[in-house]
Amino acid sequence: MGIILVYDVTQEPTFNNITNWLKQIDSHASEDVARVLVANKIDLPNRVVSKEQGEQLGQQYGLTYFETSALTGVNINELFYHLAQQIIKDKP
Repeated sequence: MGIILVYDVTQEPTFNNITNWLKQIDSHASEDVARVLVANKIDLPNRVVSKEQGEQLGQQYGLTYFETSALTGVNINELFYHLAQQIIKDKP
């Protein structure tokens, strides 16, 4: 099982909601579920959430952090490969 927590780098409220989503995951998901933090829409010029903010949040919660663009495909394959590897590694 894996969970991808995605926020939009152009919409700060989506970044701020990550903490709430993590609380929901802690309450309702298996504790060994693989999780990754993803900053999406890095191709857009009006970024309001910095890479440093994303990295810091990832470190705070022990999440691997990816910067992606669904539009251009930047880091999409790497994200899913990493998540699949985590799921396989953590499988009993």
